[in-house]
Amino acid sequence: MFLYRNSGIIFCLLILATVVYLAGCQKQANEVSTAEFLKEHVEWLADDTRKGRLAGTMQEAEAANYISDRFSFYGLLPMVNMETYVQQFELTGPITQLMEVENHISRNIVGGVPGRVHPERYIIIGAHYDGQGMGGLISMDSGGEPAIHNSADDNASGTAGLLWLASRFAENPAKNTLIFIAFSGEELGLLGARNYVEELEMPKDSVMAMINMDMIGRLSNGELNIFGTGTANIWDDLLDEVSADSLVITRTPGGMGSSDHAVFYEADIPVLHYYTGTHDDYHRASDTADKINYKGMEWVLAHVEQAIRLLDEKAPDEIEFRESTDPRGVTMRRDGVGLGVIPDYTWSGNGFRIETVREGNTAEEAGIIDGDIIIRMDDREISDIYDYMELMSDVEEGDEMTVRILRGEEEIELTVVF
Repeated sequence: MFLYRNSGIIFCLLILATVVYLAGCQKQANEVSTAEFLKEHVEWLADDTRKGRLAGTMQEAEAANYISDRFSFYGLLPMVNMETYVQQFELTGPITQLMEVENHISRNIVGGVPGRVHPERYIIIGAHYDGQGMGGLISMDSGGEPAIHNSADDNASGTAGLLWLASRFAENPAKNTLIFIAFSGEELGLLGARNYVEELEMPKDSVMAMINMDMIGRLSNGELNIFGTGTANIWDDLLDEVSADSLVITRTPGGMGSSDHAVFYEADIPVLHYYTGTHDDYHRASDTADKINYKGMEWVLAHVEQAIRLLDEKAPDEIEFRESTDPRGVTMRRDGVGLGVIPDYTWSGNGFRIETVREGNTAEEAGIIDGDIIIRMDDREISDIYDYMELMSDVEEGDEMTVRILRGEEEIELTVVF
């Protein structure tokens, strides 16, 4: 719970004390190379002893303590009740039941660097630190034996990036207050982010934007996806000013998706979401630290830092939130009937494009493969992911459906049994 008020005397005193603290005891990331810094944190978080950091477990709590210690080490201000980094919440919902952590306590870790000029304005930078634990429902290794899902790219990579940015901005604070949040419960339905937004007590219009990092560790061919570029009037022009270096950037206007930024978008807060794409190790035991591209992470984080510093120069009245996606929303079902696929959230053409087909699921059994585009299901045209989600809400186990897909230049008709 946040207790900041623009006129709060206590908050102002805390800011002054923190500025002195920052000047006296900062521990900088530049004591080691950026790659060494990132590698240290990814390897710690993704070590076997963390057992996949499933929200609500002892190992997640251990990771939370680690992140809290790092925030303190860099000199960040505790941002929960102005006295702690830890925001606790209870895990609820169908996925938590199936993962056997319902009613367990989880925790977001929240630290801040007070603004030099406008401490009453906020930019939020986030990444989730929870992982997939020992697999199960949220694993892509369908039907496999329980195994440690180290969750290195998803999302030790984003968490290490968050720590790097926190250390950078502690060294050189922005004009506006920066809030750094390591979310938990993301893998169970964006639960930590939802808790944070629901308990937000600072005026919502004082939050300029939220920047999210999820799976930024497997950059391939320089290809970086940035989502949410249509959620504010400033994003395209601002991103044009950021040096892309060796990055090949795809911009996707929509603010929805399967990561924490979507919760802020739903609350009418502009978002950007950085993501280097899925891969064969996604939500599998093979997502390990030795496969992380640390040089690629450096490029991504340099881009994020530049974007934040340019945003920091903006006045609130220059930033206009824009609805950029279908208001029906999009949350993929994990607790009911479905195809068992991961959508391609960057797809802007006609139809519902599938990025990944989960092994042993309905889509694979029907002959659907990665990259297929669904354009019709029975007599219902599927023009986008929202049409698919709306249709799936009425599908029951045992239903049979004719599905028409595009595979390259060819149209194919398949029979799907749910």
